[in-house]
Amino acid sequence: MLEDIPLEPALAASDIGRARAWYREKLGLEPTRVGEGGDATYTTGGSEFLLYPSEFAGTNQATAAAWRVDDCAKAVAELKARGVVFEDYDFGEIKTVDGLLHLPDGSVGAWFKDSEGNILGLFQEG
Repeated sequence: MLEDIPLEPALAASDIGRARAWYREKLGLEPTRVGEGGDATYTTGGSEFLLYPSEFAGTNQATAAAWRVDDCAKAVAELKARGVVFEDYDFGEIKTVDGLLHLPDGSVGAWFKDSEGNILGLFQEG
């Protein structure tokens, strides 16, 4: 039933104005639609995501949304230059180094938080 319908991630923001400014300044994204309550829809790579006001912003402790990139290290460097701060994780034998997690299959991942505490990721297939 849903296999042909696009999935639209929804990211919560406790301060929608701050969040919209962060997405513009740090990621270079402008909303394609803005609702009366300040919620904003963004289009990136042919997909859409919703940024909406909620008191529960930043409470998810897992990746909320991610971009699949061709060169994770390059994307991380470009975002760091814009002021994005990447998270470091230690999963035992597998750890991030300079914000990058290299997996045995050659895949690479990196994670950062937006202004509202939502965890966003970048992934490069191995």
